[in-house]
Amino acid sequence: MTVDVVAFLELLAGDATEADFEGPSRAAREAGATAEEQERIDYAKRLALQVRDTLEARRRREGELGALFESANDLAMLTNLEAVLQAIVTRAKQLLNSDVAYLTLNDERRGEYMRVTEGILTAAFRSTRIPYGIGLGGLVAQTMKPYSTADYIPDERFRHAPDIDGAVSGEGIRAIIGVPLLLGTQVIGVLFAANRTVRPFGAEASALLVSLAAHAAIAVDKARLLEETRAAVAELEVTTRQLQARNEAVERAADAHDRLTRIVVEGGGVDDVVRSVAEVLGARVVVLDLSGETIASSAPGQPVSDYEAAVTRRSLDLSRTAGSGDIYATPVLAGAEQLGSMLLGPREVDREDGDLDDGDQRILERAALVTALLLLFRRSVAEAEGRVRGELLDELLSGTTPDPETLRERGRLLQADLSRPYAVVVANVPGDRARVGQAATFVAATHDGFAAVRQGQVVLIFPDCDARAAGELVVEGLRLSASAPVTVGAAGPVPGPLSSPDAVVKGYDEARRCLAAAMTLGREGQVVTADDLGFVGLLLGSDGHPAAYVSSRLGPVIDYDAAKGSKLVETLRAYFAADRNLTRTAGALHVHVNTVTQRLERVTRLLGKGWQEPERQLEVQLALRLHQLVA
Repeated sequence: MTVDVVAFLELLAGDATEADFEGPSRAAREAGATAEEQERIDYAKRLALQVRDTLEARRRREGELGALFESANDLAMLTNLEAVLQAIVTRAKQLLNSDVAYLTLNDERRGEYMRVTEGILTAAFRSTRIPYGIGLGGLVAQTMKPYSTADYIPDERFRHAPDIDGAVSGEGIRAIIGVPLLLGTQVIGVLFAANRTVRPFGAEASALLVSLAAHAAIAVDKARLLEETRAAVAELEVTTRQLQARNEAVERAADAHDRLTRIVVEGGGVDDVVRSVAEVLGARVVVLDLSGETIASSAPGQPVSDYEAAVTRRSLDLSRTAGSGDIYATPVLAGAEQLGSMLLGPREVDREDGDLDDGDQRILERAALVTALLLLFRRSVAEAEGRVRGELLDELLSGTTPDPETLRERGRLLQADLSRPYAVVVANVPGDRARVGQAATFVAATHDGFAAVRQGQVVLIFPDCDARAAGELVVEGLRLSASAPVTVGAAGPVPGPLSSPDAVVKGYDEARRCLAAAMTLGREGQVVTADDLGFVGLLLGSDGHPAAYVSSRLGPVIDYDAAKGSKLVETLRAYFAADRNLTRTAGALHVHVNTVTQRLERVTRLLGKGWQEPERQLEVQLALRLHQLVA
């Protein structure tokens, strides 16, 4: 009987099961095959089964390689590192048909750390770090070789750690295989597959995972490089934008410098600085004095808000630029002296960060410096002109008025019409004399007037102005420079020096007497004119003769005191102040009543017996008051 080899070939071609290969052998036995024939048939069956197993292994290997190549292709298509890592563990779990898969990456400072997982249930396992040389993964990273175990916890080949073993036990993992992710001779991580049953991983599984790890390492490296490249490109873009912003800032600074230089060279003013800076920085710019009043503004109709005023005060307190967001202020300084502040309002074009950059801050501070220079120059010019005007006023008050033609020429040089009527103001201003003088000069110059300091008092004249308006102008103008309320005596208007050379002197005398009356009557901090003093004002007016009146009513007593050194005038004042009570008069003078009686008898001999009659008494009291005012 011949062996039916064709039957086995047909079974192989039909992809029959292993049980089907028993059919020809069973048929031969039933047909009465000899022992030798049966042995040859069984041998043919074994060969056929070997061929079948080989073909099955090759098909399986072909499927694994196909899946591996498909995985490599998928990994090559991914560019995001997290997506690459997740794809690696997902493929590993699928290829090895394992319960879980996970991947760790090397952290040079702190050892390996868990990056991605697939099939892991516990948070403790996901957060586990694996030091070099510890556990299966630590050994793989240290030796750069694959390792596997059918049951990890009792396997003594590995250095166990309580936290790692606890995480493995908590996850229920038994069998583990780990292979290194290699780039040349560098281990960048470890790829794991694991089962929750004791199920060893064979050589084929190890080879397959090693192949996947080789592709994975390349994909990880590529993704890292792409991320680093993207980060570098992003950083380059940021740097480019910064360079562009810096170039724009440099251009703005250069433009601002050219503008400010031209303003100074061409004799421009603070208004020109404000306008130029507003155009360069694209924002509202305001220059304020120390009292918060606006000197110049690029938007005259827009008032300074309370917040802007607070920022301005802070910059002055700190003596440097202050502010945030879109409101900034910087002090206008001349050395250590504060002249005011420069306010930068909201931008017309929004900036990305909203804050003032270094370049724009330097532009603002340089503009403040130029503003200080212009203010100092303006003050110097005003002071020089003020000195000239003060010298002329001093000559007018001293009665040394030059001839009309010279006076007219000096007025023309000062751009002043000396033929106009003038109001005359004399002010008592407590405080620093130099500062008060500067303030008076500024007030006079801004109203086409003249100012001088005489005998400790400030004298100002203003054209085309009545006495009260001129006095109030002086009170307001000198308020900040004074250490106490400003008291003012005012007169006029009087004819100008070209019309009547001695008219200013008469007005000055009247204003001075009004100031003395205000101080005597306790009217400090007020503007006092002759009209404010009633009948006393009539005597103090430009046409009155108070000295003559005093002499006619009280002259003998005054002369007696001057000749004898007595105190009759003082006694009379105390006598009337005490309502003619001798005892209170003596107490006020700290003398005996008899002394008062004797002094009053002497007054009677000097003034006559009727001096205490009602009409004469009023005249004597008025003379006493006038004597006190004009003394």
